[in-house]
Amino acid sequence: MSPVVKRKRKKISIPSRYLLLLLTCLCVVLMAVTFFTDYSADTVNRIAGYIIVPFQNGVSRVGSWISVRVDELGELREVLQENQELKQQIADLTVENTQLQQDKYELNNLRELYQLDGQYSGYDKIGARIIARDSGNWFHSFTINKGTDDGLATDMNVIAGGGLVGRIVDIGPNWAKVNAIINDDSNVSGMVLASSDILMVTGSLELMENGVIGFEQLIDSKEQVEIGDKVVTSNISDKYLPSILIGYINEINQDSNNITKSGTITPAVDFEHLEEVLVILKTKQQVTD
Repeated sequence: MSPVVKRKRKKISIPSRYLLLLLTCLCVVLMAVTFFTDYSADTVNRIAGYIIVPFQNGVSRVGSWISVRVDELGELREVLQENQELKQQIADLTVENTQLQQDKYELNNLRELYQLDGQYSGYDKIGARIIARDSGNWFHSFTINKGTDDGLATDMNVIAGGGLVGRIVDIGPNWAKVNAIINDDSNVSGMVLASSDILMVTGSLELMENGVIGFEQLIDSKEQVEIGDKVVTSNISDKYLPSILIGYINEINQDSNNITKSGTITPAVDFEHLEEVLVILKTKQQVTD
């Protein structure tokens, strides 16, 4: 069998110049028909109405949609810019508000120290800031930023917040360490202001968890001491100047010997939030001498 030879179909192609000439002639014919024949013009207009007008409407709608989107994009950029500016303003105001709150807090502390200075106007004093403290929840032992270069010495009394904080136990040229009356090793001779009865105030970090410290050796033979009475440093204290407020009687218990009483005292000083203190520039020994 002879092989079947498949003939390829020849593609009909029109040169571009002939196609352009053909389209030009068609346009001329349509223009002539439109110009000389009203009916044909109406027909052409109807055809154009069916084809061109919807296309124009579509283009117009697309253009309107794009215009709206462009306007919205511009507005969005403006909103984002305004939002960024507002965020910066909020950040600036937050910093300013924090600084104002800190200034207010420091001002209140200074006012308290000023009032405290007036209460003990008979003593020369110097202000100091706490720069370090021992570990724990309370300022039971801490360091201040003043020392011998500022006229300080060991055993000088330290006050703050309306009452007695403690005394200086160690010192350097520009620092001093203070042992507070709430510390476990602290003992202060006190006196009940209303009755002049003497007692011994004992520090206790364990009791400070409940916001109090202890007292003992109160005789109170006339049963005059009551809850809420003020306790101040006594004249017979060997380290502390007299009549400095220690705190207020919180609880009274009769001892087993039926002679003395013991109990707890609420300190006048907030030993959890100390920042600034006043140091009295005379020791008990110097005043006595």
